[in-house]
Parts: sequence; C-alpha cells; structure tokens
Amino acid sequence: MILQKQDINTGEEYAVISTNMGDITVKLFPNEAPKAVENFVTHAKEGYYNGLIFHRIINDFMIQGGDPTGTGMGGESIWGHSFEDEFTHLLHNLRGALSMANAGPNTNGSQFFIVQANECPENMLSQMEALADRGFPTEIAEAYKESGGTPWLDFHHTVFGQVKAGMDIVDKIAGVKTDSNGRPQSDVIINEIKILTKEG
Repeated sequence: MILQKQDINTGEEYAVISTNMGDITVKLFPNEAPKAVENFVTHAKEGYYNGLIFHRIINDFMIQGGDPTGTGMGGESIWGHSFEDEFTHLLHNLRGALSMANAGPNTNGSQFFIVQANECPENMLSQMEALADRGFPTEIAEAYKESGGTPWLDFHHTVFGQVKAGMDIVDKIAGVKTDSNGRPQSDVIINEIKILTKEG
C-alpha cells in the first residue's frame, strides 16, 4: 500500500494546522523524513508558526506558509541553519502532500507547502510510466492519475506529511483572491499548529 494513503496509526504523532478558515489534519512521516518532521514538530510545539500567514497561494498548485516575515524570504530551522533534503521513493508530492519549501538543494528552513493540484498533466503521467525504475513505480503513477499532484517537485522538495482531513479547507484557502504573485488579498492565518498523539 502507498505510504501516503495509510491512516494515522495509534500512538503516532500528527499535526492539526488550525487556520482562520478551518482545520487541516496531517499524518507525519518521521521514519522517512526525520529532520523535516523534527523541525516542523518542534517549531509547532514552541509556537513558532502561531499567527503566521499563508503568504503564497496558487490555485490548482499549492498553498505555502511558515515564514515569520510573511515575504517568502524568511524563516529558519530549529538548528538555526539550513538542513539537507530527505528524499525517498516512498513519498511523493501527491495532492495533499506536506512538503518543505526551499531555495534550491539542501536549503530547508521553516517554510512548507501543501500540494493542492487535483490533476496531473497527461504528459507527466506518460513520462512516469517510463521512469518506473527511477522512483516512479506504477502504483505512484496510478496515485497521481487518481488524485492529482505535482510530480515535477519530487526529489526537489522533501515530502514529510500527508493531509488526512481538511482537504476541503486546503481547497478553500487555494480559492482566495490573490495578486499576480500569489499573495492573498486578505490574510489566511495559521492560528496554531497542534501536535497530538492518536489514542487507541
């Protein structure tokens, strides 16, 4: 089974991104992306993300936040410096993926995005079939075809979570009015990111 399709298991930590437009529940993948998850969870628990905005929103693509300056140019990791990418054939930028934003290889800080694209370009689907031995097994190509996503971001942006509830909220956020740079005309605010443990 595709890892991102699995539910949150008993005893696992998960995130609830509480916004002024509703809540988004996210499964985390600490085994596959340990640094990205540790960074996100620690920032969340320390209140780093409280009151920040989704500063870049592009409908049919993604919503991006996690920058204290609100410009897309700021933010840092819990270690005070950039940390390396964590790529795996097990995680992909499917619709609903929580991924690290970056400025190139190994430049992860505090910014993240949620993939909102609900379709995958036909030409990319056919390319994936030809790349089955290079990180795009048949089941992943099928998942992109079924749910959408942004496969061109795979192995460029670290995937460390997957939305399990609240994709309607992600879609609602993606639909707000923005300027030509994708900046919302009215603030979409992250009130808080809660880290909870699923009870049995």
